Amino acid sequence: MQHARLLSPPSFRPFLAHSIRRSHARRFTVLALESSADDTCAAVVTSDRKILSNVVVNQQAFLEEYGGIHPYVALHAHQRNMPGAVQRALREANLTVNDVDGIAFTLGPGLPGCLSICGNAARTLAAALNKPLVGVHHMQAHALTPLLTSPPSELPQFPFLTILVSGGHTLLLLASSLTSFRILATTLDESIGNAYDKVARLLNIPFDGRSAGAALERYCASPLPAGEGVDGEVPEIKMPRPMPGRLAFSYTGLHSTIERFLHARGGTVDEPTRLGLARSFQRAAVGQLEAKLVLGMRQCAAQGIKVKSLVVSGGVASNLYLRERLRACLDAESPDERISLMFPPPSLCTDNAVMIGWAAMYRFLAGDTDEYSIESRPVWSLEDLNKPSPPTDTERM
Repeated sequence: MQHARLLSPPSFRPFLAHSIRRSHARRFTVLALESSADDTCAAVVTSDRKILSNVVVNQQAFLEEYGGIHPYVALHAHQRNMPGAVQRALREANLTVNDVDGIAFTLGPGLPGCLSICGNAARTLAAALNKPLVGVHHMQAHALTPLLTSPPSELPQFPFLTILVSGGHTLLLLASSLTSFRILATTLDESIGNAYDKVARLLNIPFDGRSAGAALERYCASPLPAGEGVDGEVPEIKMPRPMPGRLAFSYTGLHSTIERFLHARGGTVDEPTRLGLARSFQRAAVGQLEAKLVLGMRQCAAQGIKVKSLVVSGGVASNLYLRERLRACLDAESPDERISLMFPPPSLCTDNAVMIGWAAMYRFLAGDTDEYSIESRPVWSLEDLNKPSPPTDTERM
């Protein structure tokens, strides 16, 4: 085994074409685990692009109770849920653990305690069964998901742009290969997903079993209730435009504007105003993504980098308004040459173990695996993907 190295693989397209046609050879099957935040995930994925199972146990009830992720509560929920998630993933794949060829898990980034659950489970399983082990970067896995879910004829070609939007991240990236990512823009304060969640709570939008962000999106698309007026009466609230012309995101000002607006009115507004606040926030939040995407595209063009695809992933990527606006943005910026816009299926936009297994696949097939002693990396930039993990305590001795 090679210790904690991410080798630059050969071109992914030949590998993918080979894996699809490899009827003469046994496919490689990966059991993958993910618990970097609030979802406990296990999945089985194969080298011929088959998803045999995808188990996600969420903590929505706890999120509503605590107003977000409570690290201690999330840790204990993962401890309870991971054994059952692994058992169910194998059962739904109609496999035993001995049928698995390799074990993959989220190495980082994420909440330290939460990462330890999938990490400990994966290391123990791999060591006990003498299976190869691969630790995966969570955001790399999100970025590479369309290489699994897109039809072979429509795969994104490197280099491509990636927008990763979730409760923990807001990133605009240039992907040059499976292991080479350049951060063009990141958030200077909070993520877009976190801002969505805060605004949904400020406006007392019912979750109805959804995430706070999904509930806000649904509310924005709904008409005014009968007796509350007509849609034409919904006011538009002026929202800030953070750092125009600069490749950086900032979302604190958006939810703070909503908070100040409500505070100035004693915390109570009528239904048209509440809907106007929600819609104004969403327009500003997605509009910021559009503005920074245009800046990133122009920077790439100035550097002679021809981008033909935009990949969008992360939990917020399931937002239909965001999808519509990004398509319009690409068409406006590149009217003569259509830039493809790719999203994973909604079930694979949020955290899942399918993406972890797929991101690990090329390393398994290249024989590039990790030691069983590899430690989680709660803080880990995508630009440091090819740098080795820090030595473990045992290796320092």
